[in-house]
Formats: sequence, C-alpha cells, structure tokens
Amino acid sequence: MAVQTKICGVTTPEAVQAAIAGGATHIGLVFFAKSPRNITLESARNLTTSLPSFLKIVALVVDPEHIFIDEVKAYLPKLDAVQFHGEETPELIARFKSPGLELWKAVPIRSEADVKGAENYVGAADRILYDAKPPKGAHLPGGSGLRFDWSLLRGIRHPLPWVLAGGLDAQNVAEAHRVTGADFFDVSSGVEATPGLKDVDKISAFLKATNNL
Repeated sequence: MAVQTKICGVTTPEAVQAAIAGGATHIGLVFFAKSPRNITLESARNLTTSLPSFLKIVALVVDPEHIFIDEVKAYLPKLDAVQFHGEETPELIARFKSPGLELWKAVPIRSEADVKGAENYVGAADRILYDAKPPKGAHLPGGSGLRFDWSLLRGIRHPLPWVLAGGLDAQNVAEAHRVTGADFFDVSSGVEATPGLKDVDKISAFLKATNNL
C-alpha cells in the first residue's frame, strides 16, 4: 500500500500548494481557538475551493458541539474526514456518523495502556491517530512537536486503520516507519518555521522523505 501523508494545520495558500506539489494525500484544517494553527471557516473555504481530487480534507476539532460540525460541513462541502482531538467518548463520536464522512479519533500515547485504549473506539471511529500525550497542564492537545516511544506500536494488532503523529519531521520519518510499520503519517510542527506558520521547504522535504519509504 502506498504511503499516505497529512500536512496538518495549514493556514496559507503557499502551504496548500506545497502539500499538493509534494504529493500529500491529506491536509488538515484546525478549528480550535487556542491553537496557533486555528483557522476561520471562511478562510478554510477559500483555501479548499480548487483542490485536486486526490487531496483529501480533514477538519480537526476539539470537543465540538454538533452544530459546529454541521457548520464545517456547510462551509466545506468536499470535507472528507473529521478528526476529534479532545476527550470525546466513543458514544459522542458515533453520533457524527454520516455517509461519505470518515471519523478519526486522536489517541494520546505514553504507555501500553494508552495504546490499548484505542480499542474503545471500534464501532465509533473509522480511523485512529496515535499522537504523543501532552504534558500535564498543556494548553494544546496536539501539535506540540513531542514524540512518544514508537516501540509501543511495534508488532501490535491495531483495532482500526491508523495514522502516526507526534514529533515527526523529514529527518525521523524513515525511522518511525521502520519501528512502527506505519504507512500513514501526520505532520504539523515538524514542517513549520514558527508555531502556526508552515515552511514550504520543510513540507517538500518531509514529503520527499515519505515518498522514498
């Protein structure tokens, strides 16, 4: 299976174009006010009006109200997936099921028990995103640049299709692939010049690295 890649937290046309040029399969739009990558619905619509058909759109939300998801879908008619990055329960996520829309759940990882917790989302989420568990008191649930112990994923049977995130960049993604066997990678801070501002050269380098796996 070909490697898939998501450039998460894009906020500029330049970042989107770099993702397209490098062959990314997904882009992520962050709808979370506390994040430096937060984007308005209007800006998100403007960024996604003329994308190639191979590039999928993922909306990242944190403990959203149902009405907000409806708004996102109205602004982004080509939306492919919603990524839940808060403390959403399986029951809550299941309520958002609708035809043609994938539901992803970020699972913060620090221990084997955290990895096992992904099983709770079978029947609710369509895909799991393993990310580093943020330190206590952190204001953001992801995008911190932290990585977890990838060996926790070595050789396990995953309950759902999955994505690897957390501290990835062009220099370490090959090792991440070797250790975990991942074939779907999500990057955010690893392709930024400053928090919230993507670096087109770093995007290109990351996608070149994943294309060589």
